[in-house]
Amino acid sequence: MDREGRSCLRMIASFLLGVGTTLALMVFYQSADLNREKYLERISFGNGTVNVLPEKLWQNDSFGNGTTVNVTSQEDPLKELKEVLRKAANDDNTVIMTQINEAFAAPGSLLDLFLESFHAGENIEHFLKHLVIVAIDQNAYDRCKSLHPHCYFLRTEGVDYKDSKTYNTKDYIDMMWLRNKFQCTVLELGFNFLFTDVDILWLRNPFTYISAGAHFVISSDGFWGDPYSVTNAANGGFLYAKSCNKTIEFYKFWYEARKRFWGNDQDVFNEIKADVVSRMKMRLQFLDTAYIGTFCQLSHDLNKLCTLHANCCVGLDNKYHDLKIGFEYWKNFTAKSADERRLGNFHWNVPVMCKL
Repeated sequence: MDREGRSCLRMIASFLLGVGTTLALMVFYQSADLNREKYLERISFGNGTVNVLPEKLWQNDSFGNGTTVNVTSQEDPLKELKEVLRKAANDDNTVIMTQINEAFAAPGSLLDLFLESFHAGENIEHFLKHLVIVAIDQNAYDRCKSLHPHCYFLRTEGVDYKDSKTYNTKDYIDMMWLRNKFQCTVLELGFNFLFTDVDILWLRNPFTYISAGAHFVISSDGFWGDPYSVTNAANGGFLYAKSCNKTIEFYKFWYEARKRFWGNDQDVFNEIKADVVSRMKMRLQFLDTAYIGTFCQLSHDLNKLCTLHANCCVGLDNKYHDLKIGFEYWKNFTAKSADERRLGNFHWNVPVMCKL
């Protein structure tokens, strides 16, 4: 074969090799896309045993806006957290958690009212031994240690969270996503949790209304009758999460969704909740506001109410003012006889400042 023929064969071979490589890459990327599409369906449901190894507590985790949150430079930040959780957990590894900064923890503030409500509530004082208070600044942590045995300092660098943050400002949104990521870490460590905002009065046992079969249970700004309908408007200030692979993967999906939807964790949850149920097969429950109360959709039946949340309200002073009034109504109600309470002829005049 002459030189021209051999040159032609080399060109044909190179062309065929290029075509083969291109086809292989196309198959690879189509397969990757298909895997991404099927990702949610492939998540297996655990049996309570966490098979996902806990990552380091979100070192150098950027929130996408130039803010970087670094957890303390302790040698093993998870060791301290695990010890606090272990001491507070009940027999099935469940803890109650709240999160505070200096503004919420100052003397005569919402933290005091929150803790007092456990003592004045009906047979719920024992829940305090299962409560973990997560402080995000030094002053809040010091105050917690003076009041409560189970405190955890979620140290951050480069961010000051001690002051009250206005709803849905950048600092507020960052703080909510920090909370979301921390909750995921607690699940990864094998603990179930009931998270409660500190601007909530505890009056009765809310676990009564949490389905044992649910992966994730969340309170409602607006409840429309069906606890399993995604038409209910969620509120992230009071929620229960079961530690299992499905819930952990849901939390990671939720956190990643902040890149697609603007807002805090609650805003983003309301965007993805239908997808979470239909594609991840999450057993999701919304709590009835008749029992898990809210200023957004106020219940007047104190014979049913378990908690009262000062949401749909801006400003710590307003929240404290109206919760304090609500607490006094509750104490007056419980001072009545059992027959008087059963009659239900009791109505309270809250919210006041929050209504404004």
